Amino acid sequence: MKILIMSDSHGNNRAMIDAVTIESPELILHLGDCDSDCSGLINRFPDITLRSVRGNCDPWSNGPDVCDFRIGEKHFFMTHGHLHRVKSGIRAIVDSTFKRGADVLLFGHTHIPHCEIGDKLAVINPGSIGVGEKTYAVLNLSDGAIRCVIKNLS
Repeated sequence: MKILIMSDSHGNNRAMIDAVTIESPELILHLGDCDSDCSGLINRFPDITLRSVRGNCDPWSNGPDVCDFRIGEKHFFMTHGHLHRVKSGIRAIVDSTFKRGADVLLFGHTHIPHCEIGDKLAVINPGSIGVGEKTYAVLNLSDGAIRCVIKNLS
């Protein structure tokens, strides 16, 4: 399964549409700031499932702060990251992920892309699709194996 992971779009719908068009994913995950940008993707790509969480710039959103879900045997935990203070380090969010029993941690907020696939935990931050370098992550799940690539639109 091919999953497109984006965060921190901050109103840049064009970049999000470009990433979806380039990647043709089976699932889109948006990690907040601004989750309202997702409505344009839902309208443009109605056949692709989209999940999102709200970020610190989404106070008006009714979306969840966190989302736990499974794909096959993998347990995913996604959140924006601000509630775990990820700009000060990722220890708290990693600990929270382990307490949930998740295998994959997805977060944004820092605008710094990061992809680390470990034996017990995959940690992925796609960076920011909306500002700066305009990065996103592509995660491929195949036969229980996880592969992740950070890509740049700029």
